[in-house]
Amino acid sequence: MQFDFDRPIIRTGTGSVKYDGLKEFFNNPDLIPMWIADMDFPVPDCVIDSIKKRTDHGIFGYTLVTRSFYDAIINWMRVKHGWEVPADWILFSPGVVPALTISVMALTEPGDKVLLQSPVYPPFFSSIRDNNRMLVNNQLQELDGKYCIDFDDLDFKLSGGVKMMFFCNPHNPAGRVWSAPEIKQVVALCRKHNVILISDEIHSDLIYPGYRHIPSAQAGEGDANMIICMAPSKTFNLAGLASAFLIIPDPELRNKMKKIMENLHISYGNIFGLVALQAAYEGGGDWLVALIEYLSGNRDTVINFFREELPEIRPLVPEATYLVWLDCRNTGMNDREIKRFFTNRAGIAMNPGTVFGPGGEGFHRMNIGCTKKTLNNALDKIKKAWINR
Repeated sequence: MQFDFDRPIIRTGTGSVKYDGLKEFFNNPDLIPMWIADMDFPVPDCVIDSIKKRTDHGIFGYTLVTRSFYDAIINWMRVKHGWEVPADWILFSPGVVPALTISVMALTEPGDKVLLQSPVYPPFFSSIRDNNRMLVNNQLQELDGKYCIDFDDLDFKLSGGVKMMFFCNPHNPAGRVWSAPEIKQVVALCRKHNVILISDEIHSDLIYPGYRHIPSAQAGEGDANMIICMAPSKTFNLAGLASAFLIIPDPELRNKMKKIMENLHISYGNIFGLVALQAAYEGGGDWLVALIEYLSGNRDTVINFFREELPEIRPLVPEATYLVWLDCRNTGMNDREIKRFFTNRAGIAMNPGTVFGPGGEGFHRMNIGCTKKTLNNALDKIKKAWINR
């Protein structure tokens, strides 16, 4: 099948954070938006058709999470990841970020220690700090353009009374697809120190050729004491429909999470989010294959551009996601100057590395989930800004 990812779509005026939020967050509505992690591509036709069909029904009353919702997830996990997931392991969630916060609320107490690995997705920090938990950081180590886990430091810090660990698998912003031995070691250390592992796997379907995502629950010996957070939102560009799910093999953890979600009255989804998730998982496979091929071309364009035209900026080659982590430490600019260069001089909105915590200094995150025309325009503006700096 043919899919047109080159078709430009005007998103301004639709309430889009990525576009309509430029004025609020960057004080300039005319920037090229390459920041917040959603794509500029329309969703698969199967999703649009399913939503239209449900809309035609005309009644949108209280709705159940039906068996077909669970079956779509079960089949996707089996086909895409080779993982057999029983239906009773699955809980609906209105998003992965809410799931992180709910897990903190349900499974830890104020003052408890929760570990993360920076630089990492900013809501990891707020889910911990805003709930009066103590943040512990096992900072990732960047070696020759690739991030690694400091396992000696992780072992030491988990031994210090940590109750929960947030694990980003695949990693955002660095684009690492953690290997089976790496994941197995993380799982083993959490088990050794009786730490609950919360594995954010929202980018697990966006894997480039040559790599394979391994769900954290598959990597270790046993799958107790962990929660796997997934969603079709990044894969199929459905973030605005607020539909995700948790896979929780451990019945004790599952019951605790289920109870607090029921208490908050968020255990049922909105009709269109449920419909979209099911349609995407049932009929979006070919679209996803084409998307990854398109994103691979964008990734290669970015890598080659900086290597040939602006070697002072070194992109880390992502193994997953449509996000590229740009190492700007050899530009001679500090973080404020780097942000000013991209925003004011080049006219590009990106996420400064500092928002991803310690280790993000000197970096910027670029979203390449856009048309080739948009990408090439942005790179041309960066080149001109560098020449005229």
